Amino acid sequence: MSVLRVEDADAGVRTLTLDRPDALNALDRELKEVLLAALRSAARDRAVRAVVLTGAGRAFCAGQDLRERGETAPSLAIELRERYIPIIEAVGRLEKPVVAAVNGVAAGAGFSLALACDLRVMAETATFISAFGRIGLVPDSGLSWFLPRVVGPARAAEIVMTTDPVDAATAERLGLVNRVVPAEACLAEAQALAARLAAGAPLALGLAKRSLAYALEHDLSASLAFEAELQGIAGRSADHAEGIAAFTEKRSARFTGE
Repeated sequence: MSVLRVEDADAGVRTLTLDRPDALNALDRELKEVLLAALRSAARDRAVRAVVLTGAGRAFCAGQDLRERGETAPSLAIELRERYIPIIEAVGRLEKPVVAAVNGVAAGAGFSLALACDLRVMAETATFISAFGRIGLVPDSGLSWFLPRVVGPARAAEIVMTTDPVDAATAERLGLVNRVVPAEACLAEAQALAARLAAGAPLALGLAKRSLAYALEHDLSASLAFEAELQGIAGRSADHAEGIAAFTEKRSARFTGE
């Protein structure tokens, strides 16, 4: 039985469900490998316009499956370089919106994985936990990069160092998630948001994602120049022409990604 469910909707939304509910969707080697493959497949598939990432059962993802960490396991540095980093980078490089449906606990690398997504819908019963300190480790899989950029350095230090759970209401207040919804509505809400994004101009959304990532690492002058470069690409697209035509004709645009 697969540890990852892949389901497509007519709206161009692909849902990836981590499917190890008995292990709280902890990341073992198989799940890491198939998740990376699925993200790369979604990037190549033009029919996919948005991706939803969620977990089966009562957890989003509990992070690394500690039962794998035996004496014969590779060092954590190797495991990160070979398996975790490619997953986080694949989410970031996927020039399509990625929406996390945080249906339950997201701990350790599962917290990192949720933060790597572009948007997050969180169940009101879910929690984030930076669990690394509880087992004598430091944040990884991008948590030390994402967290202070979202909540600021002092809040990030508190979340990481105390390892206290962050409940949904606090996560929303801190800006960790876009919206909090009843648990039973979490996936549907995330899929509806993804469908709305999938109806947009695919090229423009992908370039916007690239622009936002660039701006995090560059000053205003460089970001202005990069915006102009990307706008030149978008302005030559068939989708831009379609958008202008739709506006003029007072109808909904039909974007194709061209």
